[in-house]
Amino acid sequence: MNINYQKKLDEIIKKVDINGEIPSLMLHSCCAPCSSYVIEYLSEYFKITVFYYNPNIYPRDEYLKRKVEQEHFINSIKTKYKVNFIEGDYDNKKFFDISKGLENEHEGGLRCFRCYELRLSATAEMAKKLKSDYFTTTLSISPYKNAQKLNEIGESLSKEYNIKYLYSDFKKKDGYKRSIELSNKYGLYRQNYCGCVFSKRERQLSQK
Repeated sequence: MNINYQKKLDEIIKKVDINGEIPSLMLHSCCAPCSSYVIEYLSEYFKITVFYYNPNIYPRDEYLKRKVEQEHFINSIKTKYKVNFIEGDYDNKKFFDISKGLENEHEGGLRCFRCYELRLSATAEMAKKLKSDYFTTTLSISPYKNAQKLNEIGESLSKEYNIKYLYSDFKKKDGYKRSIELSNKYGLYRQNYCGCVFSKRERQLSQK
């Protein structure tokens, strides 16, 4: 059954607005462009901490480049509430461990689902540690990411860590289009592959 996750997000925001609350949100981000619209949108209702945790990104120079762009964007955009930044551990081995046997999977398959879980699990753990009210990820803004799977994983981790998960499908309401506009406005570096060595290889083959 297809679930409208944007509608579920709208319902949560409506409750937050009615109650006059300003909940804290641990927001996993893969890169500045994907976070741009999400931060602009959610910072009206939440106190956001961006959690840059991406052990999948290859090579390390690419990881660092995206990290710098993420911090640049956070420091550049004006938001209702201050946005904080935390960098997670860059441990490529964790990604390669969960990818064993799936090296030849096409992007968007089981390897990606395991990668979603790896990063969302770390986000939920950080949210628990810092006593955040909610956790979520920017990943659903991408037309190449499976929003249903992301939300299913988030919901499961919410029960495991006893932290509320913020449902999302950020590509809705022209979110992806807005992220491109914001990337242009702030001069953000937009990468041409998802992040891991396998997605980089797949992109290079398709370009050939």
